[in-house]
This record gives sequence, C-alpha cells and structure tokens, in this order.
Amino acid sequence: MIDLHYWPTPNGHKVTLLLEALVDAGAPLSYRIVPVDIGKGAQFEPAFLAISPNNKMPAIVDHAPAEGGGPLSVFESGAILQYLAEKTGRFLPADLRGRWAVLEWLYWQVGGLGPMTGQHGHFSVYAPEKVPYAIARYDRESERLLGVLDKRLAGREFIAGDEYTIADMACHPWINPYEKAPLDLEPFPEVRRWHAAIAARPATKRAYALAKTVNPDAGKPMSDDEKKILFNQGAR
Repeated sequence: MIDLHYWPTPNGHKVTLLLEALVDAGAPLSYRIVPVDIGKGAQFEPAFLAISPNNKMPAIVDHAPAEGGGPLSVFESGAILQYLAEKTGRFLPADLRGRWAVLEWLYWQVGGLGPMTGQHGHFSVYAPEKVPYAIARYDRESERLLGVLDKRLAGREFIAGDEYTIADMACHPWINPYEKAPLDLEPFPEVRRWHAAIAARPATKRAYALAKTVNPDAGKPMSDDEKKILFNQGAR
C-alpha cells in the first residue's frame, strides 16, 4: 500500500497520473490519498514534516518497500515518479539509453518547466502587486521551454519516443496550468497534439477527477489567509 500525501496542484497531479496509469497497466500496487490542505498549513504539521522536511507535497509512504523492513517515505515529485516506476518496472525503460532519455527529461521538468511556469503563475496571478519585469521574464522563459519541448516531440509520439513514460507524466500538468494567465500554445503544435493525447487517456481523466474529490474548492481564488500561508514563509 502506498500512502500519497496529496493536494490538487500540478506536482500533485504528476503522481496521480502515474498511480492511475499503473492501475491500467495491471501493476500490483494499491494506494490511498492522504489530503494535505496546503491552504490551511497542513504541510507544516510535524507528522508531515517527518516525511517531507521541505514542507512541500506530494510525498509518499510505501508500506511494502521491495527490500522489506519498515515503511519508506519519499518526498519530491520527481523522486516519487522515479521510485514508483522502478518499484513496479513500468513507465521507465530498462535499457540504458531509453532509461536516461526518460530521466533527463524528468529532471528537465523538475529543474526548468515546473519552476519557471510556476513563477509565471505566481507573478501573473498571485502576487500582491504587478511587477512587469517579472511577468515578462517568466512568460518568455516559459514559452522558451515550450519551444524546447515542441522540438523534442517532433517525430515522436511521446517525449522519450513511442512509449508513454514518467517524463510525459511529469511535464503534462505543467502545460498551461493557470487559467487566469494562459500562455499562447498556438506556436507549439507538437505540444498541443501530445498534451491532448495524454488528456484523453482514461487514467488521466481519473487522476484529474481526484481534484474535486479531495478539494471541492479546487480552482477557486485563494483567500488572503491562504496566500499568506503559501507565499510568506521564511526560515523562521
């Protein structure tokens, strides 16, 4: 059994995309969701910090790790995807070249697409004041990364080739996740084609449907108190 400590955000969706895809792939794995209401500060509770010391979700606890022993916790969404793919032998090729093609694009998302698109969303949607330089900076960088992905997808069904992998699951939720600050996807036909194909998968639909189940207010504007909790934390 896997406990998924989750809230419906792009990084949370990355893990549910994999877990639901594993269900369809017949992987011998079950999971349950443990909600982490980040708008109310649940990510700062001691029990959660014990498994995710960076006070970010998602995180998982595997109650049946391959080597046995007690439960094993993993935090950071990219690490979780790799862990679950290795545990089940699905969605991460075993051959050297295929494996590293997937991992380099997984790490590309973790280090680039997610953070840059996230900053685009922050300064365009959530910041208390408009900072034109920051908005333009992250818009341009997000679009640059979309261009990188578009070129990569040319001639390929998925990011690493013909097979759907954790690289696709990592990137998919970070393509235009902010309805109030949409990026122009028109110049990126390969991204649009790939994104629509993944969205049509039954496992994807189930993964995203979890958002309203876990948080009925998903998609609604955040309150000022929620913004303070999410965006004003320091070392103290």
